[in-house]
Amino acid sequence: MKIIVDTNIVFSAILNSNSRIGKILLHSKDHFQFFTCSYLKVEIQRHRNKLLKITKLTEELLLELEELVTQHITFIDERLIPQDLLIKTEAQLKSIDPDDTVFVALTKHLEGKLWTGDMQLYNGLKAKRFKDIILTSELSLLLDDLEQG
Repeated sequence: MKIIVDTNIVFSAILNSNSRIGKILLHSKDHFQFFTCSYLKVEIQRHRNKLLKITKLTEELLLELEELVTQHITFIDERLIPQDLLIKTEAQLKSIDPDDTVFVALTKHLEGKLWTGDMQLYNGLKAKRFKDIILTSELSLLLDDLEQG
């Protein structure tokens, strides 16, 4: 199954790699293919000082942790997403959160599921009958089912 990883998921895993999110990212590559937008790298860089402050790690250790958390994620350049799909998705997200346009468009383009912890995005997309979105709790249950059966 293709899982498109939202920024907040990666940040959560960086802040606590022993969390359920961290464990899913680090130990479920046999069940899921993880993808995200290249823009996520920009987001991590933009918030590096905040991450350093919160984690109290050295810059070197934080970089190692970022590498560990993202090692099973394939980064896709947003320019590979068809322009008409980006435009339609941006219109769909106008009333929810336009900042997530590339993640939702990538989800549609790859025919995967968007993994997010953003409840405003989740509820907003569900209200618009977008079914290809999943929360950590749902993904965790799915993983448990896959591992057992």
